[in-house]
Amino acid sequence: MVGRDEEVAFSLVERLTVAQRHAAAGLSRALAEDGCTLDQWRVLSALDDGDGRLMGELASSLLIAQPTLTRVVDALADTAAVYRRQSDRDGRRVSVHLSRQGRVRLARLSALVRAHEQALAADPAWHRLYDRLLPPEEEQQAAGRGSRGPA
Repeated sequence: MVGRDEEVAFSLVERLTVAQRHAAAGLSRALAEDGCTLDQWRVLSALDDGDGRLMGELASSLLIAQPTLTRVVDALADTAAVYRRQSDRDGRRVSVHLSRQGRVRLARLSALVRAHEQALAADPAWHRLYDRLLPPEEEQQAAGRGSRGPA
């Protein structure tokens, strides 16, 4: 009998979803200990280049619905991690920028993310999930892709 963790999902989308949720759940727990959500960390990370980003660009690049992004940015602004700036040319356009306080917080959160990723890399259960992302070797060969690549 195959256990729940050993079941193989047939659809690539399903396999990707399971892997993403596994990785995100652990990271969400780690970030929550610091009072941060996964989406908040993603926004802070996207702003790390120092240039600021328009709300529409952020929503599009992070695949976050605009109303959700507004709530995420509101929460970050409430903690002074980010600030908004209205465009001089078009008052309807608003850019979001990482504050000094946000940069300090991002550095702390990034250390948590690195630790989580290292733990994933060492986790045999993660390797099993990752291996399931690839189609069986015979399917790859039939599609002309050869072997699975480096071990």
